[in-house]
Amino acid sequence: MKIDSSAFNQIATTLSGHFDSLFYVDMESGWYTEFVPTRLFEELHIPREGDDFFTMFRENAPKYVHPNDLKFVLHTHEKKVVLEKLAKAFSFSVSCRLVIDGKIAHVRHVNILCEDKKHVLFCMENIDDEVHKNEEQRKSLLSAERKARVDELTGIKNKNACVECSRSIDKRIQAVEKELSFGIVMCDVNDLKRFNDTRGHSFGDEVLRRASRMISAIFQNSQMFRIGGDEFVVVLMGEDYEIREELLESLRRESYANGRMRSGPVIASGMAVFDPEKDTKFADVFNRADAQMYENKKLLKSGNSSGGISNATIMEIPVPEDRKRKLDGLFGALFTTAGEGYVFLNDLRYDYSRWALSLIDDFGMQSEYMYHAGKIWQQFVHPDDLAQYRKVVDAVVNGKSEMKYLCYRARRPDGTYVWLKPRAFILNDDQGNPEYFGGIIVPQ
Repeated sequence: MKIDSSAFNQIATTLSGHFDSLFYVDMESGWYTEFVPTRLFEELHIPREGDDFFTMFRENAPKYVHPNDLKFVLHTHEKKVVLEKLAKAFSFSVSCRLVIDGKIAHVRHVNILCEDKKHVLFCMENIDDEVHKNEEQRKSLLSAERKARVDELTGIKNKNACVECSRSIDKRIQAVEKELSFGIVMCDVNDLKRFNDTRGHSFGDEVLRRASRMISAIFQNSQMFRIGGDEFVVVLMGEDYEIREELLESLRRESYANGRMRSGPVIASGMAVFDPEKDTKFADVFNRADAQMYENKKLLKSGNSSGGISNATIMEIPVPEDRKRKLDGLFGALFTTAGEGYVFLNDLRYDYSRWALSLIDDFGMQSEYMYHAGKIWQQFVHPDDLAQYRKVVDAVVNGKSEMKYLCYRARRPDGTYVWLKPRAFILNDDQGNPEYFGGIIVPQ
């Protein structure tokens, strides 16, 4: 079959700069010829001219079309499918991946109906640059969207993300979902402005990061947001919602311990739960949690260091098992090297102590393990020595003095007093904060 050479040259010149491959196909007979040499796969030995384009395509496509795209490409290049599509529009295109010399190339097949309605141009162009550019744009967009929803300082979600979360929940409230249950915990870091003013913004930033880690470690299954300078919001659902009271108590216990020992951020907190009988939007629950948080903040600032923790919790802040094991390990090492005297060791974070059994027996104390043993021991100190005893112990705990000059009297069960001379030390944590107070008390 022959075609006009001038027409051939005109078509070839027009399209050669746009496509990497171009076949001119007679749709009635199937005859085809290649206008533009196939630059992408020259070594695959695809016939440049033949009597049946569609058979040639089916036989050669598996050689270069990516296996995951092959079924789709073969279907879209069936003669019947091509004619159906071109009956609706003069052209159509499909994209796929090729595998050439072990490397993936992205291409677009463009199929164009000629003016005579009898021939079709089957074109193919390399779109690797376009695909890579689109992918970079997609990644850039995702990165920008992520940044728009993430707090740069703490790495958690920000106020924008919180607004989106509230709108999503509002839709669920308006849809009157019967199973909708959620709670909100509002958190505020105490004294951030004072930290920034007195110790610099870098220190204040670290306080916020530690506060973020502290809150997220407790509410591990909840969405958490930083919505302001020192304010955090936790949206409780699922497992965290079911044990919300215990989790809030944990947050307040740790905050109380941090405040007492100056070992971490002090966080005021308040919680409210969704009530379908009266709440019509997320903000209703949010505002109640916010009000509860400010009540807790007032307690903390008023000097009530419990911050709303129950009396039972103040008396006994539960000590994690790993802390107990660490206390026993340190006590054992101290006892082994102590020689004479009564050994004691206090975990300052929990005010939980271990004392030598000999001291328990000699002075009639209640147990070798005690909460607030320091205050209990003061009841045994002679009234005339108590002021000096307190002064020296406080100075040692705060790193301002040593105990080497202290000597005081303590009462035995029979009412007599014995002179004691303590040798004490402080162990600091990784941040330089006092963590353990221990030593040896030697009878004189």
